[in-house]
This record gives sequence, C-alpha cells and structure tokens, in this order.
Amino acid sequence: MGFELQSFEEDVLQASHTKPVLVDFWAPWCGPCRVLGPIIEKIASEQADRWTLIKINSDQRQDLSQQYGVKGIPAVKLFYKGEVIDEFTGSLPEMAIRQWLNKALPSEAKDQIVQAEALIDAEDTKGAIRLLEEALRSEPTNSTACGLLASLIVFEDPDRATKLAETAGTGEPRFMQLSSAIKTLSTFLPLDLDDLPEEKGADAFKRAVLALKEGQYGTSIEHVIEVLKVNRFLLDDGARKLGVALFTVLEDTHPVTASYRRTFDMWLY
Repeated sequence: MGFELQSFEEDVLQASHTKPVLVDFWAPWCGPCRVLGPIIEKIASEQADRWTLIKINSDQRQDLSQQYGVKGIPAVKLFYKGEVIDEFTGSLPEMAIRQWLNKALPSEAKDQIVQAEALIDAEDTKGAIRLLEEALRSEPTNSTACGLLASLIVFEDPDRATKLAETAGTGEPRFMQLSSAIKTLSTFLPLDLDDLPEEKGADAFKRAVLALKEGQYGTSIEHVIEVLKVNRFLLDDGARKLGVALFTVLEDTHPVTASYRRTFDMWLY
C-alpha cells in the first residue's frame, strides 16, 4: 500500500473531510523515524476503514514542516476536516500508538460506544449490543467496541466472541486480560460434557458449564467451588481457569464477583 504524498491539498486537506488523515513527517536519516514508520504503516493497513496514512519527507517538504510547526521528527499529526486535531512527536511503542489513535480519532462510533457503556451500567444488555453492532458496522476494528461486545455475547456466541476479543486485545491494555478470559470460556462452553473423564468433581463441573450457558453465573461459580474442594486437577486445573475467566468477564463490581470471589480464592490455596 502506498503512503507517499502526491498532493497535500488533495491527499490531506480535502481527503480529511471524508476520513481522518494521519501525517507522518519523517526523513531517511532519522533513526526513530525508521522505528516508528513500519509500526504506523502496519496499523494503517489494519485500520484502513478508519483513517488514512500519508508520509511526508520533511527534508523534501520543508515548506510543510515549517507551516505545521515541525521542530523534531518523527512528528505525527492527525488531520480532520482540514485541521490538525491531535499530534505527537517521537517514536512510541505500538500499543501506545493504538491507544493514542483510539482516543484521538473522531467518529460516530465513539458516541455509540459511550451510549452502550451507559446501557451496560443500566443492565440493558440488548440495547448495548445493538449500539455496539452499529459501531462495528462503521468501524470493524474498533478495539473498545470489540471488547465490550465480546464480553456481552461470550455465553451465547463464544466463537464470535473469541474473534472479537482477539481484535480488542491488540488495541487496549484493559482488553488484553479480557481477551484471554473470553478465549478460556470459549474452550469450555462448547465442551461435550458426556466426554468428561469419570473423576471426582466431573458432575459438578458439568453443572458449572450448564449453569454458565443458562446465564446462572452464581450457580456456576458454586459448582466450580465444589470441584475445587474435591479435585483441583480435573481438566488440567479447569475449575480454576473457568472461575478466574468468569470473574474477569463479569468484573469486580458484579454482584456474583462480590459474593463469591473470596470463597473461590480461599479454595485455590
């Protein structure tokens, strides 16, 4: 994919009225530029639906560097509707760049995500899912929307939740642990429970998974604790993995977490 500037007026100013344009001022002799460049190009290719990357050689276009106050490189500036709306200077790690983009990029999806989070707090799961689906239709790689939706649908559609969680985990640190938890739940939810080994705790583990599928999270954790009491090693420490993953998805403020986490932790040691 080509990112080089052809016409600043067309490629940046005019184009930014349709989609945000990220301008990377760089130079061939600049070491940090050579580190930052491939990272930004990788993210630009992944998020082409959200923004466009244009790279400007600051040695060749000193006029633009002076016009936009470039005092050091690499200098990254985000244009929207013809104006610079955010910027940073110097090389940043990939995760920091993704976080910066998620905060800096303007979009209707952001408003939908804010509304969805309010609905989640109000326990209106259906309404939240509808808004998050709308956000992802316009921004399929939005990590916040992916992470929130994954946590809401993991018990009904674990396969899709896993894919969403993978996208979310690359975008924001807060979703990395959630992504791992959703993947764990997604390995247990489709299990053929009739194939479980005939060991102590197997029946309780079956009841835990069945309760989880029915949305009875407290009951599920109760059965998980039963397993911990009699056979910690069932399914390679499966009860602990299931419990930790469920608490992670529910988060600390959920009533089930508040009611059962201490007892669960007690049986781990």
